[in-house]
Amino acid sequence: MKKSTFVSMILGTIGGILFALGMCMTLITEWNAFKPGVIMGVTGVIVLLIMVIVWRKMEHKAPIQVSGKTIGASLMGIAGALLLGVGMCLTMVWNHMIVGIVVGIVGIVALLCLIPFVKGLK
Repeated sequence: MKKSTFVSMILGTIGGILFALGMCMTLITEWNAFKPGVIMGVTGVIVLLIMVIVWRKMEHKAPIQVSGKTIGASLMGIAGALLLGVGMCLTMVWNHMIVGIVVGIVGIVALLCLIPFVKGLK
């Protein structure tokens, strides 16, 4: 295993755990830990961003160029993930089966559209 892969694996695990725990702390009202949850979630996101920067530097890759395509792909991924999550909540939590399935499928299609958008068609 390369050193860059190991470092990114460790940082990714730490950042993911911090972010997930922060989300749980903010969204589970019984815990009464909204503010500490936000702080922990933001800390997790910062660790994940540091992981990307460190990994790219260790792999001798150029920094990520922010362009319209990069922003569009990010927004499309966020929207697709949110739609998929809302669809799952509609079916499993709020008992709106048909609407939830339709919204979830729209989210899956949006996420699948990312592949040709980012990689292009050949």
